[in-house]
Amino acid sequence: MSKSIKDLEMMFNLNFNNFQLLIRAMTHSSFANENNCLSNERLEFIGDAVLDLVVGKFLYDHIPESEGILTKKRAQEVCEDALYNYAKSFNLGDYLLLGKGEELSGGREKPAVLADAFEAFLGAVYVDKGIKEVYKIVEKVVFPVIIKNLHKEDNDYKSKLQELLQSDKRSLRYEIIFESGPAHDKEFIARVFMDDTINMGDGKGKSKKEAEQNAAFAALQKLANKKI
Repeated sequence: MSKSIKDLEMMFNLNFNNFQLLIRAMTHSSFANENNCLSNERLEFIGDAVLDLVVGKFLYDHIPESEGILTKKRAQEVCEDALYNYAKSFNLGDYLLLGKGEELSGGREKPAVLADAFEAFLGAVYVDKGIKEVYKIVEKVVFPVIIKNLHKEDNDYKSKLQELLQSDKRSLRYEIIFESGPAHDKEFIARVFMDDTINMGDGKGKSKKEAEQNAAFAALQKLANKKI
């Protein structure tokens, strides 16, 4: 059962001109289909662009490195895993309006559902009040996380592995070889293959992307100890 959406507005000291926008932002497509109303998908589109902008500006102000570094860093901070963690930090899933099937399948905890809802939330705030109001959310939820990550080692292991092998014209392929657990708490195992057949390493994760990153990390460790 979802919490009162009004509580979500109060949490960030928002004051919607059109409260229906916030309700729409919390409306998953499954609920919209069952109740013949609008879902949050269009607001998600706007929220994605808004988040790219505010995170890009924040990184521009805090990182002196080149455009390439900024682009890669922004991609890390707005990927599905990052959005899921932002949403989880204030229990956004509790406020979602879900269809019966999505509710039963653990939709309130699904990374993709929460990531989309977070973008829709930002989109609703932007459409209603503009960019200044969006900062009430990102300054509490997003920027503190980015600050902690600013000087951490880059953990985009897939890109590192690709860069390491591309000079030798080696190809990479990732495959999810196993998944377990209920829909709201799944665990995935990914395997990375070189030249389509050579097993380079496995990795576990709570999302497919995380599993693939950990598989790439395992491959990098293998390469560090064994020259191809």
